[in-house]
Amino acid sequence: MDEIAQTAARLVVEDGLDWGAAKRRALREMGLPARTALPDNDRVEDAVREYIDLFCADTQPGELRALRRLALEWMERMAEFRPHLGGAVWRGTATRQSDIYLQLFCDDCKSAEIALINHHVDYDPSTVTGFHGEDVEALSLGAMCRELGVVVGVHLLVYDLDDLRGALRPDARGRSPRGDIAAVRRLLSDENGAHDKSTESAR
Repeated sequence: MDEIAQTAARLVVEDGLDWGAAKRRALREMGLPARTALPDNDRVEDAVREYIDLFCADTQPGELRALRRLALEWMERMAEFRPHLGGAVWRGTATRQSDIYLQLFCDDCKSAEIALINHHVDYDPSTVTGFHGEDVEALSLGAMCRELGVVVGVHLLVYDLDDLRGALRPDARGRSPRGDIAAVRRLLSDENGAHDKSTESAR
């Protein structure tokens, strides 16, 4: 089980896969049957953090800051739809391979799509599984991250306003699974303070 988690963690960090896809590919790479029991997401996340500490400690913090700044830029653009940041960029395990996942909570589920059209933003619509297991519309686009020099996938998941009530319920470890604009700004402020201190101590 630990070996599956470690292999999945490498795929998450190096290829930008989500937990589920990484676990399934790990089974294929390891030559294990498709019905093999899989590690839970918490175990994979722990392995991802260990992998980052071992192999990406010099680069990952800067990449994470850049992605969070890009996420905040899009959250501010879509502020009327109560955006919340989730996924690896929120959890702190993102690298330059990671996409940005924003959940929007709308009175009218078509309003976010209309806003993109009005701002002449090209996007691809699809249907994904939401955090309650239901079908949710996703509006996916590519956004240039100037700090990293790459185009980053930004996925806007459109929920009903009523879904916001349960969106911030803590996970099994007591952590919020997503954060609003104010929470992301606090993260960036804390990171900038820590970065400044580390720079001063290196002088």
